[in-house]
Amino acid sequence: MQYFDRKIYTLIPLLKDLAWLIFNVFNFYKAKKSGKITKAFIEKIMLVTTAVNGCVYCAWFHAKMALKSGIEREEVNKLLNLQFNLQTSEYETVALLYAQHYAETNRKVDKEMQESLINFYGEKTAKEIILYIRAIYFGNLSGNTFDAFLSRLDGKKAKNSNVIFEFVFFIFAAPILWPTMPYVKKYRK
Repeated sequence: MQYFDRKIYTLIPLLKDLAWLIFNVFNFYKAKKSGKITKAFIEKIMLVTTAVNGCVYCAWFHAKMALKSGIEREEVNKLLNLQFNLQTSEYETVALLYAQHYAETNRKVDKEMQESLINFYGEKTAKEIILYIRAIYFGNLSGNTFDAFLSRLDGKKAKNSNVIFEFVFFIFAAPILWPTMPYVKKYRK
């Protein structure tokens, strides 16, 4: 049997992440106001995390936002293929490698990677970077959970998932994600 192979939410992790997002609304506001991380840099972080998690909705949206922030189309495509070491500065590469590691390890970051991020950027900027990574991770898993239900309708269910949870999630996410479906086709692998 074929399975849906992207990371998705189950109920408890979703509730924990929703609580975390609500608790950190003010921190997002402070991070945006601090200006330590440019819009282009934020979009690069979003694209690298999304590339690992495979959310087509986030890939489409953040590719658009990256272009608006001044990133060239070729670099956007390279970021979505995790080829960022070729065009990014060392300043950005450290965060992008961390974002990739965060997503690849499903949030189980090596202590050395965490320390490296903090040592390179300082604690305040490192926390802002992690804030953006966690936010896009939430978006990625949300988009993937929406797709998991659609995939189930095609006969490919997600491992360790529940059809009722997927359906309820689908209903809540549909008003946001359904209208984007025609635009995300090129991001489906």
